[in-house]
Amino acid sequence: MKNPYLPYKAEIVEIRDEVKGVRPIKTFKIRLIGRERFDYQSGQGCLVSVFGRGESWFTIANSPTRPDLEFSILKTGKVTTKLHEMEVGDVVGIRGPLGRGFPLEEWKGMNIITIGGGIGQTPLRSIYQYVIDNEKDYGDLTIVYGARTSRDLCYKDELFELKEQGYNVELSIDNQEPDWPYFVGFVPDNLKRIKPDPKDTIAITCGPPIMIKITLGVLKDLGFKEDQIYTTLERRMKCGIGKCGKCKLESIYVCRDGPVFRYDELSRLLEEA
Repeated sequence: MKNPYLPYKAEIVEIRDEVKGVRPIKTFKIRLIGRERFDYQSGQGCLVSVFGRGESWFTIANSPTRPDLEFSILKTGKVTTKLHEMEVGDVVGIRGPLGRGFPLEEWKGMNIITIGGGIGQTPLRSIYQYVIDNEKDYGDLTIVYGARTSRDLCYKDELFELKEQGYNVELSIDNQEPDWPYFVGFVPDNLKRIKPDPKDTIAITCGPPIMIKITLGVLKDLGFKEDQIYTTLERRMKCGIGKCGKCKLESIYVCRDGPVFRYDELSRLLEEA
């Protein structure tokens, strides 16, 4: 049995600039060295290590149905800064997959709506890619996504292409910009405008905490029950396997028992607090 603290070596095979500026985001496509399979679920994450610098938790940004692993990384600290300096061909470490993912098998036959803000689109991208790759197993797909500005939208080329292909993609930015043809306002306001039907629908929301909080309220007002709503918790992940306690929240370890939670599970946690 492999020691869970020891990483696999992996090679960076592609780097894409998602967002430029003072808060840049790059997407890294990574291929494991000497290992063909890496089974995981949408919503799970990995600890990515820069040898000699440290490791950080990142959610896997692509579907298990797609080749290799992708991580979309915001430059914020010493590990992410070093990652942003790396090039194709460089080697990193991967520990994972870690945590609990989204129960996509349980959602078969349901309509799916993803509601994301900013870098929170990362785990949702894995979901909508999976649903698209297995369209016959699911109902309608709706992608709701917004950011502060059009420059801050992740995966925008991919989303524009999906929109052109006929998928229901609802984009927004906070303030009006020249030539912006879509909704202007916050993500929860766009959700109110869209008014998704809760019947036979699963809603998943990820993004800034305040956006998630307001979105959860909007979904409940629209008639969604707590067991129809999923989200993720962000905590500082260290060991990744529920041993060190850095991510402990009441009775759960987010790295092991999450990061994916159903809304009714979160409600019980808040009652315990």
